[in-house]
Amino acid sequence: MLKTARRLSAWMLGFTCLLAANSALAEEAERWKFNMTPGVTPVSQDVYGLHMQMFWWCVGIGVVVFGVMFVSMFLHRKSRGVKPANFHESTWLELLWTAIPFVILILMGIPASKSLINLYDTEKSDIDVLITGYQWRWKYEILGEDVSFFSNLATPRDQIDGHAEKSANYLLEVDEPLVLPVGKKIRFLVTANDVIHNWWVPAFAVKRDAIPGFINDSWTIIDEPGTYRGQCAELCGKDHGFMPIVVEAKTQADYRAWLDEKKATAAALAELTEKTFTFDELYSKGEEIYNRSCASCHQAEGQGLPGVFPALKGSPVAVGPIDHHIDVVVNGVAGTAMQAFGEQLSEVDIAAVVTYERSAWGNNMGDLAQPLDIYNHKQGK
Repeated sequence: MLKTARRLSAWMLGFTCLLAANSALAEEAERWKFNMTPGVTPVSQDVYGLHMQMFWWCVGIGVVVFGVMFVSMFLHRKSRGVKPANFHESTWLELLWTAIPFVILILMGIPASKSLINLYDTEKSDIDVLITGYQWRWKYEILGEDVSFFSNLATPRDQIDGHAEKSANYLLEVDEPLVLPVGKKIRFLVTANDVIHNWWVPAFAVKRDAIPGFINDSWTIIDEPGTYRGQCAELCGKDHGFMPIVVEAKTQADYRAWLDEKKATAAALAELTEKTFTFDELYSKGEEIYNRSCASCHQAEGQGLPGVFPALKGSPVAVGPIDHHIDVVVNGVAGTAMQAFGEQLSEVDIAAVVTYERSAWGNNMGDLAQPLDIYNHKQGK
């Protein structure tokens, strides 16, 4: 009786530990979230369903194969006195284990082909978005709406350098998100300006290489309003991890309001090109632009990275003729990592950053560039 009670107690203890372990494993699995997510689009849900279907097929195959193997090892082991069969080959067995995998692959290929065909059906889109990858930011252009803008990392430098507590969306926040309407078929046209990038938003099941000189396309229909985040999924250089993707899905009315606001902002910016700014206005704005677009290479104090990125502090560019300085920023330097910012920054931004670089870090040139100077330089005047 005592032995029975002890066994029952041990069994209950083991069962309790098993439940606790299962609960802990469930919590850990939820925390890590190893599996794919269903996403918020028909394509992403189709891909998720196909993934789970193939997963359970593989589980079933594994159970059968390993089950036969372990049963054979148990029932036909030497300790049971079983003598091994003496044969070299079986034609029927060879045919059987060739035919069964072939049939399984055909059965798997049917739903996979349907999903793949649907995945590449980019026709009859309601909205076309041209996406261009730059080192290290994204440019979005809503075709037919005369709306284009750059999306830059918005995480403060203090967080990146470890001087401030990291936010919830650390390295996944931008200054200008891409806004799209729900319920519309959207075609993405993906390319790049410099090196290979990859535009990836898991919630949409959209992942396309951005290759200079080529355009890859994909599409989506977003079902639910919300904010969806992604990243560049191609190792594209030094700041590869600093070019996130943020897409805000809104109702059709809110999307139209956003388009109107972007058009009004572009018109206001065009008017600013003709405005004459003070030195203090340009210097202040230039510091902001420099920290956002230039400091990752030339460093916060303009000291550069020896052998990789030249210093701007006391450099021939920053303390030389201002026309040459403007040309370097607008057109870049061929054969170097200095890319052209003529399309990436507005005339106001370029004038501001040139003014800042010529007076910061002890350069003290004291001169300034106006937006009209940048515009004239682009026009070859």
